[in-house]
Amino acid sequence: MYFRFAWRYIKAKKSAQAINIISWVTTAVIAFATCCQVLVLSVFNGFESLVKSLYSSFYTDLKIIPQKGKTFILTNQQLADIRRVPGLVQASANIEETALLQFNDQQTMVRMKGVDRFFEQVSGVPVNTHKGSFSVGDTVSPEMVVGSGIQYAAGILISEAFPPEDIAVILPKKNETGTDPLQGISEGLITASGAFSIQQEFDNSYAITNIGFMRQQMQLAPDEYSAVEIKLQKKEDPEKVKAAIQQLLGNGYRVQTMYEQNSSLYLTMKLEKWAIYAILTLILVIAAFNMISALSMLVLEKKDDISILRSMGATKQQVRRIFVTEGVLLGAIGAGTGILLALLVCFLQVKYQLIKLSGGSFLIDYFPVKLVAGDVLLVACTAVAIVLLAAWLPARKASAGMH
Repeated sequence: MYFRFAWRYIKAKKSAQAINIISWVTTAVIAFATCCQVLVLSVFNGFESLVKSLYSSFYTDLKIIPQKGKTFILTNQQLADIRRVPGLVQASANIEETALLQFNDQQTMVRMKGVDRFFEQVSGVPVNTHKGSFSVGDTVSPEMVVGSGIQYAAGILISEAFPPEDIAVILPKKNETGTDPLQGISEGLITASGAFSIQQEFDNSYAITNIGFMRQQMQLAPDEYSAVEIKLQKKEDPEKVKAAIQQLLGNGYRVQTMYEQNSSLYLTMKLEKWAIYAILTLILVIAAFNMISALSMLVLEKKDDISILRSMGATKQQVRRIFVTEGVLLGAIGAGTGILLALLVCFLQVKYQLIKLSGGSFLIDYFPVKLVAGDVLLVACTAVAIVLLAAWLPARKASAGMH
């Protein structure tokens, strides 16, 4: 009954044309706001998925780091026990330190990372080595794979047509206590075998070599490491495996998930996403004021109808529900139209990449979108909640005017 009355009031010709205009403008604003909300959230989801895929090529599912300091002791038995934890694909130990590369007249600061033979099974760096090959050599004949930004900054030539040239690597020694500062650093020679390209943050910072070279240059103990990187089986719960490893190793070690390794990045992305959502929600709030105006004018126009309904035995609550239903109908038409339009735009963007990114320096040249059902439901619920609040005040006035 309420729906039938409300629908007739929406379609009925009003004495004041302004009521119709305000009502449909309100519906259009709701459609615009909900469409923008779904589109913006979908674009943020697309960029978040893109960034996660890039970071997952460098960061692993889990990472063991020292609770304090830069290094920790991990015996071969402990490493073997870690690899036997259910859900693991492989675990790779490494040593990482800031180093200075000297090549010809160029000096470049890098994060030098020494890896073991299991590294290729846990990391996406070998797959993203586009120049030369992924080869880290050994302690006697060390090689390194550098980020493409470092290769450019240091002027390193990687080509099969030319023999590799020696590059000086300067690293700090761990336990040197002499008064001569030069005794606290080591210098070794290394050659570049390849260059990887993943993301600018890594490409401009990292060089990867073998763990034996790093241990020798830094004078570390045979079972001393900076971290252990772990790859998990697909669909394995990182938190569950993290808890198992943490229990195995104790409190002297810290186990991080991929999210915890990049918590500031992911938190910033989430905050930006919901900040934009909140701003667009304000558009719905503005539309709600227009709805209050339209329904208030409609209540004034329908005074005679309200009196007739009252004489027929309608209660205040029933009259209130009629006008609340009309507001909900207007909001539902607007929100439904906006969401359907957003779904259509997302579909066309995924299929045809219609909206391009400007600049040309990105990995992709179009806006990535990823629809999430929860976001669509959230937008719909937000619109309904605001419309209900907006419709309640005029409906309350309509019922309060009954005697």
